[in-house]
Amino acid sequence: MEQAGLSLMGYKPAHPVTHTKRRETMKFPQRLVAALIALPLVLAATGCVVTPPPPPPAPQHHPAYLHALTDLRDARWNLEHRPGNAAVSEQEDVAIVEIDRAINDARTAAMEDGKNIYQHPPEDARLDWRGRLHHADELLHKARNDVAQGESNGAAVDLRNRVIGHIDAAIAATQRAIRIIEQGA
Repeated sequence: MEQAGLSLMGYKPAHPVTHTKRRETMKFPQRLVAALIALPLVLAATGCVVTPPPPPPAPQHHPAYLHALTDLRDARWNLEHRPGNAAVSEQEDVAIVEIDRAINDARTAAMEDGKNIYQHPPEDARLDWRGRLHHADELLHKARNDVAQGESNGAAVDLRNRVIGHIDAAIAATQRAIRIIEQGA
C-alpha cells in the first residue's frame, strides 16, 4: 500500500467522526432534563410561580329558591287533588298555571345561583287542616316569603320579580276559589 502512495498513518477520511460530536449529542438530553428541573426552581425564586386559583367568594345572600320550590310543588298538589265544582276548578286551574310558571322561573334562578335543584328540602309551612285550598294558600304565601328575600345578584332580580308575580297571581286565584266555596257557589 505504501507503494501506491497510501499510508494508513496518513489517511484522513473526508468526514471525520469525532468523539466530541457524539459527546455533545449525548449531553443534549442531559441538558434538557437539567433545564426542565431548574426552570420551576428559577420561577419559584423569582416569584413567577403559578398559584392555584383563589377560593370562591363567600356565598351571597339569595332567596331560598329550594324551599320555595318545595312549597310551590306541594301547593300545586293540593290544588290538583281537591274535588270541587266548575267555578272553583277554573280558579284552581289559573293558580296551577301560575304555580307552574313560578316553578320554572324559580328553578332557573336556583340553577343560576348554583343550587342543586334536585335537592328537595322538607315543606316548611305550618299545616293548617282547614282544607287543601287553605293549605295551598298558606304554602304559596310561604313560597313568596322565601323568594322575596333580598337578592344580591343584580342580574337575577328580574327573574326573582317574575317568580313573585306568578306566585301572587296563584295566591289571588286560590283566594278567589276559597271565596267561591265560602259563598256557597
